[in-house]
Amino acid sequence: MKYNQFCPVAKATELLGDKWTFLIMRELLSGGCRFNELLKGLGNISPSLLTARLRSLEKAEIIEREKIKGQQGFEYYLTTAGKKALPIIQALGKWGMDWARDQISDDELDVELLMLHLGRSINPEKLIGDETVIHFKFNDIKKLKDWWIVVENDKIDICLDDPGKEVDVWFNIDVRTMMEVWMGDQTYKSAINSNKLKIVGSTRLTKDVTKWLSNSDFA
Repeated sequence: MKYNQFCPVAKATELLGDKWTFLIMRELLSGGCRFNELLKGLGNISPSLLTARLRSLEKAEIIEREKIKGQQGFEYYLTTAGKKALPIIQALGKWGMDWARDQISDDELDVELLMLHLGRSINPEKLIGDETVIHFKFNDIKKLKDWWIVVENDKIDICLDDPGKEVDVWFNIDVRTMMEVWMGDQTYKSAINSNKLKIVGSTRLTKDVTKWLSNSDFA
């Protein structure tokens, strides 16, 4: 969209103001770099629209792409100009936490997006040993209710199928409560005290979950 104004706000909005663009940059800033990773993080965007937005950002020199060695496809990375947009994304997220989160409807509770963010929030250095298995059971949904996160050294895998490994930490919780805890709207302690969360496992891991599972950057 062209505003035909010399104002820097207008010029920046021409580059970043299209639908999905800020969310694409959020995913890139969060560590997503492959097309399918971006699709998972964005949810309802179509592959064709994501392709179009990536091309626009590349043309504007906000992102760049590199061929994946030995494979088909590309990886996408922010250029210096793209990385400089981090304070804008952070400020937008803070504004959203303060002014735009009063009412979150049930259809906005995307368990796949939540699990993607939870996987990204794990700090392997704070876990015990070379492998940790975390099992999330969401008790308020029928589909996609069981998830496993397997952490092997620095590698983090999110699974819908039982990996067949001994579970170290087990969460029984509903999607909304897990979202609220991760976003900082309530604590693990308050969720447990209200009987919305049951967590079982090694005391070293369950005593203070936030040591190894960080809350959202906006919490």
